[in-house]
Amino acid sequence: MSVPGDLQYTKSHEWVRTEGDTATIGITDHAQDELGDVVFVELPDEGATFDAGEPFGTVESVKAVSDLYAPVGGEVVEVNSALNDAPEKINEDPYGEGWIVRLRTSGDGPANGDLLSSEEYEKVLQEEA
Repeated sequence: MSVPGDLQYTKSHEWVRTEGDTATIGITDHAQDELGDVVFVELPDEGATFDAGEPFGTVESVKAVSDLYAPVGGEVVEVNSALNDAPEKINEDPYGEGWIVRLRTSGDGPANGDLLSSEEYEKVLQEEA
């Protein structure tokens, strides 16, 4: 799967789609592929707030448990509750139905410098390979 050009990325393999003051966040196709079959997702509570770079949940697969990090700071306005019954959506459609959380951004900038463009993220993947 290619890296969608309309999203921004983190070096920890989260993606973010910003629309106005709302950021939809998920994990990249590379991350779900590395994890293997996702069996459980720990989602934050709606109304919880996170700073950029702060862990907001976990993804558990048959191989490992991985923390999820907020690419931007904000308040949780929606969680993808469909993942409670069907965590495999992250494997099947990581950039669509497999989204994890939506934050109302606080204006807190991205963690670890700027978010990466699709081209910059592809370079990170090549360096890791």
